[in-house]
Amino acid sequence: MTYPNTLIFVDLASDDPEATGQFYAEVFGWTNEGRPAGVYHRLVPGENFKNKDGSQSQIGNLHIGIFNTNNARPFPTAEGAGAKALSRGDHKARLWVLVSDDDTPERIIEAATSRGASLLWKDHYWKEFNGYNYAFEDPWGNEIILWGKAGENPDIPETYTKE
Repeated sequence: MTYPNTLIFVDLASDDPEATGQFYAEVFGWTNEGRPAGVYHRLVPGENFKNKDGSQSQIGNLHIGIFNTNNARPFPTAEGAGAKALSRGDHKARLWVLVSDDDTPERIIEAATSRGASLLWKDHYWKEFNGYNYAFEDPWGNEIILWGKAGENPDIPETYTKE
């Protein structure tokens, strides 16, 4: 292999992709595209990854899919894979979202919890990746971790947990 396999996007599980897409559109400002509506939704953050100087690169931000647990698509037969239960509280994949420089984790957490999400934890500094972290579980059981850039020589608040 001369070029690595690359990540295209990640799917979130939901028994109501349309409502889940609307939730993320309202919380993060992402575009919610039904493909088709109610069956599979694609969330498009928009814009591109930034260069070190803050300008837009030519690399678009990653997309997120939302699949319907009642009939996950794609699948080789029209009947689909059969209904699956949503994962709640167990170990599962987690989605990490970088908090934009013009947004705050507090606003995002408020927007998410006011729409039915549950706050899992907040106010944590992770030295390994030099970031401030916060986490919530959306109404469909998906765990979202917010990552805020701490910057060079970060001033970590006394009230934050650290590792």
